[in-house]
Amino acid sequence: MAEITIYQKPTCSTCREAVRIVRESGQPFKAINYYEQPFTKSRLKALLKKAGLTAREVLRTKEDLYKSLKLSDPALSEDHVLDLMVLHPDLIQRPLVEKGDKAMLARPADTITQML
Repeated sequence: MAEITIYQKPTCSTCREAVRIVRESGQPFKAINYYEQPFTKSRLKALLKKAGLTAREVLRTKEDLYKSLKLSDPALSEDHVLDLMVLHPDLIQRPLVEKGDKAMLARPADTITQML
């Protein structure tokens, strides 16, 4: 059975809840703080592809940075948005969860049960 990987920010309450759910399930998992072990562009792109999500679909639109970088501009390319997400991890909604050939954005946290 494939191990679950939770890409998270430990201070995020949704991330902590997702980790708790997986821990209590007894399934093997690893939690990666993507602030300490940053995404590469290719890794983030592959993860989003597995999840069937675009970069825009996982942007944190309420962040001041989202507004200051004018990320609502539809003319910005997917590649440019990914570059900014890698440079500024606060722009990424969390937690992103991966298991084998599947991935998802676990919001709300209990949607992670789909990976169990």
